[in-house]
Parts: sequence; C-alpha cells; structure tokens
Amino acid sequence: QVQLVESGGGLVQPGGSLRLSCVASGIPFSFYRMGWYRQAPGKQRELVASLSSGGSTIYANSVKGRFTISRDSAKNTVYLQMNSLKPEDTAVYFCNAFRGNDYWGQGTQVTVSS
Repeated sequence: QVQLVESGGGLVQPGGSLRLSCVASGIPFSFYRMGWYRQAPGKQRELVASLSSGGSTIYANSVKGRFTISRDSAKNTVYLQMNSLKPEDTAVYFCNAFRGNDYWGQGTQVTVSS
C-alpha cells in the first residue's frame, strides 16, 4: 500500500519560512519523481516544484528563488523549504510521487498571514 504523509504546514507571517516534509512508503522511492503541488481556495491544483530521480528540478515561476525541493532517499522523504513566504502562497500543499502512476498525500495547510 502506497502512503505519502506530509507534515510541516502551519501559520506563518509574511516573510517567514516553513519546511514541509513528505515521507513515502510502499514505493521504490529512489526511482520516483517527487513533487509538491498546491491548491488555493477556488483555484486549480498547480505544480510548485518537482525533483526527478536523476536530480532535475522544476519550479513554478512564482516560487523560484524562494522555495527549494530536496530529497533524502535514505529516509524516503522529500522536503520543500519555503522562504520569504507571501500571502499568495497560502494553500493546501500536496506531496506527489510519479512513475507512470500518480500517488498523492492528504495535504497540509500553509497559511501566510499577519
């Protein structure tokens, strides 16, 4: 059974930082492209960042220079370091694993507000 479990969300002031974590089980983690998506109220889910098994990264233009995706294969974990957070980063953040099939976590809420 595949499980992706996110953690690290919360309430943060504008300009602050958060680090999201996603622990994967039930998949050969090293072979999967891992990603973070987000969905704000009334909006479609969008890609935030992805990291291939080979180390290639993709970032949404809106987060380039502020967010960093990384992975620790020994811990089957993917991270999203989010710095200089803005109110428009407020959303539910979802972890994704892709290798032909898509697997999703349950999501973690990130709220950026003063």
